[in-house]
Amino acid sequence: MAGQSSSQAATPFQWWKPALFFLVVIVGLWYVKWQPYYGKAFTAAETHSIGKSILAQADSNPLKAAWDYALVYFLAVWKAAVLGVILGSLIQVLIPRDWLLRTLGQSRFRGTLLGTLFSLPGMMCTCCAAPVAAGMRRQQVSMGGALAFWMGNPLLNPATLVFMGFVLGWEFTLIRLAAGLVTVLVVATLVQKWVKETAQQPSPMELEPAQPQGSFLSRWLNALWSLFWNTIPVYILAVLVLGAARVWLFPHADGLVSNTLFWVVAMAIAGCLFVIPTAAEIPIVQTMMLAGMGTAPALALLITLPAVSVPSLIMLRKAFPAKALWLTGSLVALCGAVVGSIALL
Repeated sequence: MAGQSSSQAATPFQWWKPALFFLVVIVGLWYVKWQPYYGKAFTAAETHSIGKSILAQADSNPLKAAWDYALVYFLAVWKAAVLGVILGSLIQVLIPRDWLLRTLGQSRFRGTLLGTLFSLPGMMCTCCAAPVAAGMRRQQVSMGGALAFWMGNPLLNPATLVFMGFVLGWEFTLIRLAAGLVTVLVVATLVQKWVKETAQQPSPMELEPAQPQGSFLSRWLNALWSLFWNTIPVYILAVLVLGAARVWLFPHADGLVSNTLFWVVAMAIAGCLFVIPTAAEIPIVQTMMLAGMGTAPALALLITLPAVSVPSLIMLRKAFPAKALWLTGSLVALCGAVVGSIALL
């Protein structure tokens, strides 16, 4: 007992670690997200636009279409993607596991709600938030908490809601806010309930953290490399494939996407497949509505396009059970279809 007490006394809690993590979070998000979006809000207010649709004018050659899309996409997201991998690795070595277990580790609704709240400052797209969610899962955060954080980043992004109000109208913002919040909470809660954890979560009596092995730098580099290797290569490949397929996934012919249940369901499903940068659903929907798309399929797209994508689901293949990812994608598509169908009434 005396030896155990002396060893615990010799390893006091290192406050610099969480302090460093939150410093990286604040500086990184300010540089990548907060400061650029502040200026972009004024542009949206003045011009009622935040840019061109990333899906428009696809080349008929699939290889050329894939390259063009990947180039535009990665130029838009690379800073946030780098930040996401850094934060996903740092959360594994700087944040005490018992902190995460006592908050986001709860399998009850409280963990899901906290994951939703913690997502609000991030403002990341689904693929850039995926490495952070993967890092959280490696620290045994519950499926509900990690999923809520992951989906809440793009769906409840405060900057996107502001841009949407200036570009598409504030009624779209209100619908997106309400439907997005319901989607995040309902999907994360149902997946948490219906899918069993693959690993046993520690009980509150087991929260005493194990002594870390190796130096901080070596543990961080190991976490960084593992997270990068498990997420980024498949991410790049999936983006190239979807870039080639965008000609068939998103038609832009005048009047083609009408205000019918068929197109609501079609756009809800297509939105779950494709990958876009943060807030890119706004110019996509704006362009397609100008080409004749109805309000109902537009609302379906506004829910599913930012929420999930095939690349982001693949990035999380080692962090969640396969059943959880299939269920997440299906439930998001269902939520988008329901929101669009309500607009048909």
